[in-house]
Amino acid sequence: MKVIGFAGFSGSGKTTLIEAVIPLLVSRGLRVSLIKHAHHDFDVDRPGKDSYRHRAAGANEVLVTSSRRWVVMHELRDAAEPSLNDHLRRLSDCDIALVEGFKRAPITKIEVHRAALNAPLIYPTDPHVVAVATDEKLSTLLPQLDINDPADIANFIQGHGDVLAIPLNKLTKAS
Repeated sequence: MKVIGFAGFSGSGKTTLIEAVIPLLVSRGLRVSLIKHAHHDFDVDRPGKDSYRHRAAGANEVLVTSSRRWVVMHELRDAAEPSLNDHLRRLSDCDIALVEGFKRAPITKIEVHRAALNAPLIYPTDPHVVAVATDEKLSTLLPQLDINDPADIANFIQGHGDVLAIPLNKLTKAS
């Protein structure tokens, strides 16, 4: 499995960029999965739905399935949040796993940076950043990708597969 993260501050355009890159990679025959780290208290379920009622009643996991998709909702209750590597192990077989969030995880990352945000850059202190998708010229030796050109980012990802490959047996609990 190849894994690449997209790291950047809120409002930098990570989700929009990933949303544009996924269909490009898929159109090239790649099976793409995504792990997104969300804020503490998110919910994909709605009050009143059966699955919500079952979770609220105390079920640890609820699997909802149909002829088109399935999803497992797992309540952590008082358990610790699983690591990124724990989640990567749960993914079905894919060619590439894109990771949004997990900014501090020791995985290869593309930093997403917009000048208008006036946010600090991540790459000077994160050795795992291998490129910056940006809308300004930066003073760095790292490859600079056009944040407004998803094909540029998809080409970079495909062209750097050797850097992105992470054998599952190398995943540790620390990530």
